[in-house]
Amino acid sequence: MSIDVVDLRNFYGQPLGKVARRIIGRGVRAHWRDTGGERVLGIGYTPPYLGLFREEAERCLAFMPAAQGVVKWPTARPSLAALVDENELPLTDGAVDRVLMVHAIEMTHDPAGMLREVWRVLASGGRLLAVVPNRRGVWARTDNTPFGHGRPYSRSQINQLLRETWFSPTGWSEALYVPPVSRSWFLRSAVAWERTGATLSAPFAGVHLVEATKQVYRAIPTRRRERRVLVPALEPALSPTPGV
Repeated sequence: MSIDVVDLRNFYGQPLGKVARRIIGRGVRAHWRDTGGERVLGIGYTPPYLGLFREEAERCLAFMPAAQGVVKWPTARPSLAALVDENELPLTDGAVDRVLMVHAIEMTHDPAGMLREVWRVLASGGRLLAVVPNRRGVWARTDNTPFGHGRPYSRSQINQLLRETWFSPTGWSEALYVPPVSRSWFLRSAVAWERTGATLSAPFAGVHLVEATKQVYRAIPTRRRERRVLVPALEPALSPTPGV
């Protein structure tokens, strides 16, 4: 179900990807206006959005699932990105204050397992922000963008998944009302599409942005686990399979 990291990077380098990044980035920033002094972890493909917090957060890390691959981030500084097992994150319990998930929940074969691992590494009262394709949106129905890959979710489905994995949803918003049309003349109207869709509370937005907090009163089963070693992104792009 995962899409290759090279395809993700190429999408965000195209005009349509830049528009999506700008629109979703505004939504992410609206939920998290200040991360000063906090430890922020990105899971999935989050480099297009983690830059919003890198200068103000105490620490910013990008974990990319092994099935996806990894790219160096940031490109001009020492790498803060690593290739990881999404179900066995190489962090201690309660190690981070916030987790941003983009191109993650819909791509994994085990979304519940991934979210329970996120629950483990979040500090008490930690906050999760997930960007998830909307199953009713146009973006989930076309495969020319990453949002058309994997499993899209309805609002009720993502709400149920979060509650089953010991999170309490606290905030919702939507983004990407503009259709995924790559023509430059059409992309210039993206702001108008977003304003109109948000004003009308239209149901066809491309993605959900859902914020949730960790339910600290829930107990999780203990188990022996073999900790994995982080594989840092040292090259511009490492493919998940040899020869790709």
